[in-house]
Amino acid sequence: MLQIFPARFALRHGAVTPRVGVGVVTFLAAILCGSSVFAQVAASALQTPDTVTSTTSTRASAVAPTQPVASVERTTSTREIGSSELTITGDELPGAYGAPGAFSRSRFSPLTTAYVLPPGSVYAALIYQGDAFREGKPDHLFTQEIEVGLPYRFGLALENRVEHFNGETENSSFSIEVRYAFADWGKIPLNPTIFAEYKFGTGKILHEEGPPPPPEEAAAAEAEGAPNLPDAYEFRLLLAEEFGGRFEWAFNAFFERENVGDRGREWGFAQSIQTPILLPRERLKAGIEMQYQNFTVKDTRGSPIHRFNIGPSFSFKPAAHMRLDLTPLFGVTEDSPRVQVFAIFSYVFGGGDEGNEAEAPASTRNR
Repeated sequence: MLQIFPARFALRHGAVTPRVGVGVVTFLAAILCGSSVFAQVAASALQTPDTVTSTTSTRASAVAPTQPVASVERTTSTREIGSSELTITGDELPGAYGAPGAFSRSRFSPLTTAYVLPPGSVYAALIYQGDAFREGKPDHLFTQEIEVGLPYRFGLALENRVEHFNGETENSSFSIEVRYAFADWGKIPLNPTIFAEYKFGTGKILHEEGPPPPPEEAAAAEAEGAPNLPDAYEFRLLLAEEFGGRFEWAFNAFFERENVGDRGREWGFAQSIQTPILLPRERLKAGIEMQYQNFTVKDTRGSPIHRFNIGPSFSFKPAAHMRLDLTPLFGVTEDSPRVQVFAIFSYVFGGGDEGNEAEAPASTRNR
């Protein structure tokens, strides 16, 4: 006969009840969690392509500040996500104190200088200038330029110039240049920078900038030989700005004076504006340049020589660090050369904003 002992049954019933309760609670929790997961998956599946693009852009903007930003020439690429486009921009080279790449080189264009180099970078350039005058033989100038970017928005440059005229070649001058930007890019309107240069005359004057001397003085000078090129100093104010994220502008006002001899004095301005065309990564740019020069010597202060040249400019980058510039200018005034041609090959080594700067485009005249 089967016998039931109440005490024993009560013990087993008390032990089984908690286990059954735990199982039921676990089962209900799984159902609720599963419902939540399925709801999230369904919501994700119903998101439009625009929502996905927005999420991706938000994540990219959240991650970007943790990466060191390198900027010299802005790069744009497009990737399609559903029916929308995600545009990614970036630069090929590090910029200087937040400046765009075009302004983070020693030269903005053949006629203008803009802002400063990134600290630790080196700019090297070979420059040719050819002047075809309305009368007489052409003048050819070859310049080697090296500039180093220093901390605190300073720059230091060296130039050596060789001149070839009328069958003679002279190492005409050697110069030291110092540049300083007043603030990081964008902190002051037009980003003013000052520039000082001292030129050491090392050769003869092969071609006078001033008016030709009287015949008797010219004959005496030819018998004595060409005079030595005097030392000179020069100051410039450099202004630069980017408009609309596409147009890049630079302006230089300059004053130069010779220390001895005829004490030639020159002042004027040069400006350039460029915009990217055709090729991606801003590899090809085109624009326009102009330059005005007012030149006198100690005996002609009241009747200066006026020169004004204007023409197109082209800049091509076959590689990220390398650039070729070409500018043909045409004289407008009678005192101007008929044609001036500038050609520059330049390369930038190293440098950049390695976490201590904001994010990241030669002489005004190379006579």
